[in-house]
Amino acid sequence: MYKAPVDEIAFTLKHVAGMADALGAGMFGELGEDLVDAILSEAGRFATEEVAPLGDVGDRQGARLVDGSVKTPDGWRELYHNWIAGGWNGLTAPEDFGGQNLPHMLHVAAMEMWNSGSMAFALGPTLTMGAIEALEKHGTNALKETFLPKMVSGEWMGTMNLTEPHAGSDLGVLKTRAERRDDGTYRIFGQKIFITWGEHDFTDNIVHLVLARLPDAPPGTKGISLFLVPKFLVNQDGSIGARNDVFCHALEHKLGIHGSPTCTMIYGDGKYGGEKGAIGYLVGEENRGLACMFTMMNNARLAVGMQGVAIAEAATQKAVAYAKERTQGRAPGWEGEGMSPIIEHPDVARTLLTMKAVTQGARAIAYACAHAVDMAHASEGDAALHWQERSSLLTPIAKSFATDVGFDVASLGIQVHGGMGFIEETGAARYLRDARIASIYEGTNGIQAIDLVTRKLPLSEGSQVRGFIGELRQTATAVRASNRQGFGETASRLDAALAELDEATNWLLATLAAGRHADALASATAYQRLFGLTLTGVYLAKGGLAEAGDGRQEARIALCRFAAENLLAETAAFKDSVVNGAASLAAARAILD
Repeated sequence: MYKAPVDEIAFTLKHVAGMADALGAGMFGELGEDLVDAILSEAGRFATEEVAPLGDVGDRQGARLVDGSVKTPDGWRELYHNWIAGGWNGLTAPEDFGGQNLPHMLHVAAMEMWNSGSMAFALGPTLTMGAIEALEKHGTNALKETFLPKMVSGEWMGTMNLTEPHAGSDLGVLKTRAERRDDGTYRIFGQKIFITWGEHDFTDNIVHLVLARLPDAPPGTKGISLFLVPKFLVNQDGSIGARNDVFCHALEHKLGIHGSPTCTMIYGDGKYGGEKGAIGYLVGEENRGLACMFTMMNNARLAVGMQGVAIAEAATQKAVAYAKERTQGRAPGWEGEGMSPIIEHPDVARTLLTMKAVTQGARAIAYACAHAVDMAHASEGDAALHWQERSSLLTPIAKSFATDVGFDVASLGIQVHGGMGFIEETGAARYLRDARIASIYEGTNGIQAIDLVTRKLPLSEGSQVRGFIGELRQTATAVRASNRQGFGETASRLDAALAELDEATNWLLATLAAGRHADALASATAYQRLFGLTLTGVYLAKGGLAEAGDGRQEARIALCRFAAENLLAETAAFKDSVVNGAASLAAARAILD
């Protein structure tokens, strides 16, 4: 059974991602380490004792569409209401609407633990939190006053409605339409698919954020508007009113996250109300909806990265526990009676250490991204711009590397279990099935690579990424200066990886400047992986250098050395693919015709 690694999470937040320095500088007001520790401890307890025990129930039962209504797995509705009773839904929400306005770093750390317990369950609150942020930044005062208090409390949940049957990654071709009405409202007509938690029995109302196109809108993404469309209209006194003309037509039957209802939503079919059309309210300006939605999507991408970390952590815990109990053969040096636990076999130990290393690396990357988000909010002027760019640079890496790690580690976890991993009752397979979606939704990892290379590397004419690489070099220098034998060859391996990252970065910036965009895009995924692996090595080293007084420093140094001497060798191959791979891709392209 999963147990939240509260101490490891707290250490990574404070000593690797930068929270301790931010707290010391007063960047988060009166928030102190004692309160941080208390919040993490309670979030971990809730994940371990209340969410995790219901994870398998959700996987087995799934969400069901019964007589037009969605029934969630047994115990989940009560679990959700226990969750909101703890105030978790408003952790980072604005205080004006009942939230606690705490740092984003705490939010992602707590979300990691809840997703480890059940990714399918945690998905719903994740979307609500994103909807809160989008509405708070772009909604009118009237919309905020009507909807935000109950969304922040968790009494109502929120969704994000983008995808249509013909419009997935390319939202410029979406067809859902909006028609103006004289009273200032709009009528929404169309179909949305893959809508996570689009219908359920957790709350009395569901607040949908829907992308649609006005009749006179310009073509493409410049003609998309964002609308708030509640399941039930809200009366002037705040009470629930008439049913809006929106409903769930069907649920998808999915590979994983079975407990999370993935809905086909129909707007404006005439099923409810007198006049056809779901009543919607404009969020932001007409034809500027995609910019508003990206407020929600950017943090959602980091949240999805946390899902990858969460699955990797849970899968690693399960694999380690199994490897300690399962006995087979006699490992070299085994002096006990009979067969040895398989964890004593070098290949199994190597597998488990790989799982632990990349999981911790992905965690540190995601937390560092959240730290940048918090610092941008807490800073002004040039400092705010610096941290905004840092969070922008790290977001596609945090989303893609962590979700790749989640799937890879879950697969390795099945391998450690052997044949029993292929049997559903052990629970190892659920992690693999749940993890698979994370590298697809909220922008596929290929799209994240495109975003990283074409939009994020050129920030401030490349000075942001070059400055970041310079900061990373300081950690390699500190490892060498520490003279700790336990680090082994870590310093030289970090130097090599950072040199390869630097060379690949300069090549991509020069290639983009020369207008050779196809060559740059051919290298994007390899570059993204190169960046993630290098950051893993650096952040593990940063953790090894930190003296936290917890008796775990030598173990962190050992894991850092393992990663540096066993995993970082791959960075040379990825750099070579970045710099030299485009021509062979172009030459082989005809094979696919």
